[in-house]
Formats: sequence, structure tokens, C-alpha cells
Amino acid sequence: MRAIILSAGRGSRLLPLTDDRPKCLLPAGKRTVLGLQLFTLAGAGVHDVTVVTGFMPHMVDAEIDKFNAEMHDGAPRVRPLFNPFYQIADNLASCWMARGEMRDDFLIINGDTLFEPAIIEAVLAAPASNAVQVTVDKKPAYDADDMKVTLDGDRLTAIGKTLLAPRSHAESIGILRFCGAGVSLFRDQLDAMMHTPDGVSSWYLKAIDALAKAGHPINTCSIEGMTWAELDTPEDFDTVTHLFGQAPA
Repeated sequence: MRAIILSAGRGSRLLPLTDDRPKCLLPAGKRTVLGLQLFTLAGAGVHDVTVVTGFMPHMVDAEIDKFNAEMHDGAPRVRPLFNPFYQIADNLASCWMARGEMRDDFLIINGDTLFEPAIIEAVLAAPASNAVQVTVDKKPAYDADDMKVTLDGDRLTAIGKTLLAPRSHAESIGILRFCGAGVSLFRDQLDAMMHTPDGVSSWYLKAIDALAKAGHPINTCSIEGMTWAELDTPEDFDTVTHLFGQAPA
């Protein structure tokens, strides 16, 4: 299993914390956000990782080099892939830049999603099928910033931030698994959307929404009760510190 981590953004909503670093290099306990992601993935047996970079790529490259050196297992398993369009494009373009890595089964992980090891273990343990699998959590109510999903049983039928509350049954946490035919379905959908005028301004989950509405199987993996966090705002950073620990003094 390989993984693609989308870490091209600066994190402007986190200013001034991101004045001098991208948000993937903010501290999360004893490591950075990216470092914690990489070590959690390695602990679950996911060693082949591509990190899509953008803002201050030299700093992210250095973090990747540090991780590879710390693993002490020979050739580097984590590679950066620079997205030169990160300032003018949204994350569908970052996915499209990494389409060459989309072979065999793989994960996509948002660069601002932190998660306990049990979540990755649950995602990898879910039955493999020729489909796309979206990791979801449930809570009593959803706000405008949540990436909301509509479900039919365990099948995803729609996904987007603009879904109305009555249609919102869960939220995507930013970890997706692609298996079998789901790999080429997603890659082809990305390419089709990047050939439209709105492609560069789209989120990659618009591709998932389009596949679901076309009748393709989009499964879900629920991680209710497990620990995760999304890092978008200073308030989110406080939550990350509470859940994953403070940086060493």
C-alpha cells in the first residue's frame, strides 16, 4: 500500500503561525504534523509515500529527509513532489500532479489531518473491493466548514461542504482508500475535471461526488470514537495540542 499526502498549502487561516513555515510543519507533540503522519503510516506498514509540496518546499523536503534518515532502513521511501501551481489551484490539481503515483491500491491523506494509529489500521483492515472508500466520522450536528457526506447505508451518495443539514449523515476526515478499479476511476475523473475551466479551482472530493452521482460504488469506513483532528485555524491548533501533545520546550 502506498500513500499520497497533500501538503502543498500554506495554511493562511493559521496566520501568524504559518508566517515562516507551511502548516504541515507546525508542531504536533514531539513531531511536526507531517512527521507524525509519516511515523503513524510507517507503524501501520505504509512506507511508500509521496508528499505533494508547494509553499516553502525546501522546508518540507528537509523534513522528509529527516524522516528517511531516522528510519535507518536503506533507500528513502518518502518522496516530495512539487506542485508549482499551489498558489493558484486547489487540491484537485495537487492530486492531478500525483496521478503518476496512482497505481495499484493507494491512500490519499489531507496534509492537515492528524489521526491516531487505530484509524489507519481500521482503514487498511476494511474489506478491499473494486471501489473508493471514504473515511467518515459522525457527530450530532455539522457546520459550514465540515466536508459533509450523504449516506445510503454505508454507501456514499454525495459529498461537499454545501450539503444541507438534513442531508448530512457524516463528515469526511480526509483519508481515502482506492482499490482495484477505483484507482483508474478516480485517476480518469481527475483528468477529465482538469480539462474543464473549473478544474484548477476544485477540491478533489468533487471528483468523488461526481463518481458517486454517476452510480459508481463509493464505500465508507466509519471511525466513530477514534481520535483525529483537522488543522485549519488557531482554534484547531489548540485542539491538536490538546489531543497530540505540546511541542518540546
